[in-house]
Amino acid sequence: MTTKIHRATLVAGLTTLVVSPLAFAQSSVTLYGSIDSGIGYVSNLRGSSAYIAQQGTLQADRFGFQGVEEIGAGRSVLFRLESGFVTTTGASASSTTFFNRQAYVGMSDATLGTVTLGRQTDWNFDWLGSVSTAQLLGDFSAFHPGNLDGLGSTLPVQLSSTVKWKSAAYRGLSVGALYGFPGASASNTNGRTISFGGNYANGPLKLVAVYSEYRDRLLPLSSGLGLTSFEGQTLAPGATFNASQVREMGIGGSYRFERVTLHALATDMRIASKGGSEHFRSIDGGANLRVTPAEEIGVGAWTATLGARRWTQFTAANVYSLSKTTQLYADVMFETAGGGAVANTLGIGAASSGKQVVCLAGIHHLF
Repeated sequence: MTTKIHRATLVAGLTTLVVSPLAFAQSSVTLYGSIDSGIGYVSNLRGSSAYIAQQGTLQADRFGFQGVEEIGAGRSVLFRLESGFVTTTGASASSTTFFNRQAYVGMSDATLGTVTLGRQTDWNFDWLGSVSTAQLLGDFSAFHPGNLDGLGSTLPVQLSSTVKWKSAAYRGLSVGALYGFPGASASNTNGRTISFGGNYANGPLKLVAVYSEYRDRLLPLSSGLGLTSFEGQTLAPGATFNASQVREMGIGGSYRFERVTLHALATDMRIASKGGSEHFRSIDGGANLRVTPAEEIGVGAWTATLGARRWTQFTAANVYSLSKTTQLYADVMFETAGGGAVANTLGIGAASSGKQVVCLAGIHHLF
């Protein structure tokens, strides 16, 4: 009888040790998403003017799940699963990868920072993109040609099979590192990836710096830039270019006054292959004016070069918030190209010459 009591007491004690932390753990899972659709006018789309249906201008169309479980002592477990889609057709943004935008799990510590593993974005998108004209004006088509530098939320931004660390903020400064394993599937980088970044945010001032390196990276030089050849290789229509190595550096920042935010950014991307190497460089800047609590007007411009080719774009955007989750927008972009390049506004399509005007208007809703 005594033995039975002792055994029962032992089992109860062990059960308490195992169950108690779970009982006090706080967890949550959130479903979220973004839907954006509109119409547009293009002055020169493959030689003719056109009216188009457009989606994902202000923010990319997506839905996802994110979860956090507090496990005590300032630590938590987190995950995110996010899939992009096309509002105008209802199709997935990728025919082969369901959670094509994000798919990771990790742990966070108040002192040591956050480590996540899976399919993620690098610091070019996370930190450099945040001070670009396109993100601050809310216009995907205002990103740089072909999105080669990865500042926009589309391929080749997402990387599979990665480990990512972000430090806790110390007096406004955070640093981060990412490693991508070679041979990853559903990724535009087949080789190794490394990415380092620093982000300083203190009051109205924000400063960012990033260095990234990719091996065997596929770049949309045909569809994104309209090139028919590069470094001695002929490019079929829509074909990607396999760069043996890509190195990218970028710095930028923004400063917020009472109603005006100024921002600037510069990137240098070295694209190398057996045929040689060329630099894709960009300079980007602009300003946002908060007209009323509900309305903001932004203007920005960038110029980008690849060898002798040059693209320059001017953008004006007006965003009016009907509520915290719904916005109306209207944007105008004017792009010029020279040095043998053609105008090719991101997400729109190539012109037949060096000039292209794009007007977009639509509605965006967050949930």
